[in-house]
Amino acid sequence: MADYVLVTESGSDVSREVAERYGIVVVPMHVNFEGAEHDDGTFTTEELYASYRRTGKLPHTSGCSPQDFSDVFDRIHAERPEAHIFYLAYSAVTTVSFASAQCAAENRGYVTSVDTKSVSSGLQMVVTNTALFLEAHPDATADEVRAFAEDQVRRIRMAFIPGDLDYLRAGGRLSNVAFLGATLLRIKPTVEIIDGRLIATKKRRGTMLKCAVALTEDFLAAEPMDGSRVNFIYSVGDGPDPILQKVVEKIARRHGFEQIDWVKTGCVIASHAGPGSFGIVACARQV
Repeated sequence: MADYVLVTESGSDVSREVAERYGIVVVPMHVNFEGAEHDDGTFTTEELYASYRRTGKLPHTSGCSPQDFSDVFDRIHAERPEAHIFYLAYSAVTTVSFASAQCAAENRGYVTSVDTKSVSSGLQMVVTNTALFLEAHPDATADEVRAFAEDQVRRIRMAFIPGDLDYLRAGGRLSNVAFLGATLLRIKPTVEIIDGRLIATKKRRGTMLKCAVALTEDFLAAEPMDGSRVNFIYSVGDGPDPILQKVVEKIARRHGFEQIDWVKTGCVIASHAGPGSFGIVACARQV
């Protein structure tokens, strides 16, 4: 049986429970607020948002450094010298993490890097689906694992509605920032992950509930989807708004989804999407 270790960044929003379940190693990205740099995962989104309300200063994020990855690769290799590491990366066009990992992986034949061209729950789905593939195929070759992960990258779809545009604007992650110029009077942009970039694609007007329902309907009707699972994204509290949850889950079940998961954003994603954000992730059907 082959021995593989999956590595990803904290911006994947892989929870501690999921990481422990599949043996996923999560490398912390970084968030700077109140004059200090903090590892993502060492504080809550609620603490982050409280800091902004208290200071009026928005947080800033940074990716993992080469040393961050070197330390992780060294530790895994020392503990499991026969293991092959698959690093499933946060979108390379949005952060330095992928370049940092490639630098750290130089001359390490036991590390394979894949740019997932996704973030947050989109990356989480690629990582966890790959973990499920490894469980089901314990004798898979490294080429087969990479092929599976790259197929996931091609098929993953993600869209979200920011909860507070100040955060997204400050983060500078949108490719077409001019789109946000008219976001007044309860107009909310939909942001999609397209070839690794965060692109504002459509304006919707109304409450978050109304806009979330419209996004869910449009997203699931846009193309044939793999009905095995769908992820919804929320950003604060112990769970999503119960009314919104009930409505969008009903839509997902109507579209035939078997598994519905809610993923809470970590502080890297929360720093850009703001409180009250909503998102959806699924895989296009394999053809």
